[in-house]
Amino acid sequence: MASNSNISVLNALDNARTQMYHVTAIVIAGMGFFTDAYDLFCISTVSKLLGRLYYYDPTTGKPGKLPHSANNVVIGVALVGTLSGQLFFGYLGDKLGRKKVYGVTLILMASCAICSGMSFGYTPKVVMGTLCFFRFWLGFGIGGDYPLSATIMSEYANKRTRGAFIAAVFAMQGVGIIFAGLVSMIISRVFLGMYAGPAFSEQHVFSTEPEADYVWRIVLMIGALPALLTFYWRMKMPETGRYTALIEGNAKQAAADMGRVLDIEINAEQEKVAQFNSANEYKLFSSEFFARHGKHLIGTATTWFLLDIAFYSQNLTQKDIFPVMGLTQEAVNVSALREMFETSRAMFVIALFGTFPGYWFTVVFIERIGRFYIQLVGFFMMSLFMFIIGVKYEYLKNKDHKWTFAALYGLTFFFANFGPNSTTFVLPAELFPTRVRSTCHALSAASGKAGAMISAFGIQNYTQDGNVKQIKKAMIILAITNLMGFGFTFMLSETKGRSLEEISGEDAGYGDAQVSDRPDN
Repeated sequence: MASNSNISVLNALDNARTQMYHVTAIVIAGMGFFTDAYDLFCISTVSKLLGRLYYYDPTTGKPGKLPHSANNVVIGVALVGTLSGQLFFGYLGDKLGRKKVYGVTLILMASCAICSGMSFGYTPKVVMGTLCFFRFWLGFGIGGDYPLSATIMSEYANKRTRGAFIAAVFAMQGVGIIFAGLVSMIISRVFLGMYAGPAFSEQHVFSTEPEADYVWRIVLMIGALPALLTFYWRMKMPETGRYTALIEGNAKQAAADMGRVLDIEINAEQEKVAQFNSANEYKLFSSEFFARHGKHLIGTATTWFLLDIAFYSQNLTQKDIFPVMGLTQEAVNVSALREMFETSRAMFVIALFGTFPGYWFTVVFIERIGRFYIQLVGFFMMSLFMFIIGVKYEYLKNKDHKWTFAALYGLTFFFANFGPNSTTFVLPAELFPTRVRSTCHALSAASGKAGAMISAFGIQNYTQDGNVKQIKKAMIILAITNLMGFGFTFMLSETKGRSLEEISGEDAGYGDAQVSDRPDN
């Protein structure tokens, strides 16, 4: 069988020095993830505002609030779209090529972000229905970015820094979460300065400023900007050399494309590529695929599923836990815009000091520590901190201990991102063969979004009413979930420092593919 080291285009990519185009590729792919995170998480900053604007009932004596079912659908529908988009675009990425479908995802994201902010209607049901329709298709576009960005970055990168490059693309999710809080905070503060209303306890009706209806629309529509700014550069990217050579079988074109953007010398070796491909023609879900990669696919899918139950529960329910931490005031003591400002500010602070550093710790340490151990430690520490919060919740919710609460809560975010939230994205981009890499990443990511949907439609119900016993139960459930993720991590392999073909067994056959199961390999 042809060895990877004997195929010039693959060898050149694996051993290329880090250069400017690698950075460019990280930015182009990363801006997609910036947009993804902004669009998915900005809904948390405006959901309380939507409740006050469209669901105020004067008979309750309380500010308007999205009903549980409406809240879950508004927040969760984009996740349903994301899951669908991951499977659809992941499959197309292997069949049509990474580049051909890469621009479509950005167009879909930009257009649906704009349309989400233009959700008009005469009744709350119509407005929410229109919003949910466009957020589903927004999620569909976001879903395509997961497998395509990960696969493109893994196939461009050299083997020494591949994990750091893929993690850097994913780290833009942290920047997107920060901007979701920052943009929401700035816009709500500007409107608050011009149109501030009284607190709900002073004036029930006038505490919801009419101008607030513009605020949530502007926040959602701004999500289109980074996608539009990136589109031109994404269209200029050539197809990855691995796809062109190994899937299309065109070594000459692969050499020309990679030579155009990277400073490397490549010889087109059509005969060796054909020999290489003939040894790796098995299909997804064939018995040979399961013999070689079945355990890895189960491992990447289950760990991402379990991680996203906890990760999205943290992000989507934090607005309900902020008042307990003392980071926001009770709804009756503030106006609608003031409530949004305080929620956005709290989200921004937690993201800046808890969420953001974890992503970049992964970028710095992933090639030193390895994916396997970062994921193990991350799952364990998340489980530990969530268990402490769950058991000691009544103690922590006392105002005297709010900073202890905030520190513990922030540490769960830190170890999610310096842990499984990053590594579950990196590993599926490395473990599987070129011809099914995008699809396998999509299956793993879609499994994650199934976990996120459990969070949006299930775990959120425990936190919305501020019931102490229910929130304690939710945190302990999440601690157990993370502990299960710790266990399933042992189905995965360490991938640092090896070529993609060596990891997947494409260049060494069945026997060596089994050796790669050892974490220290």
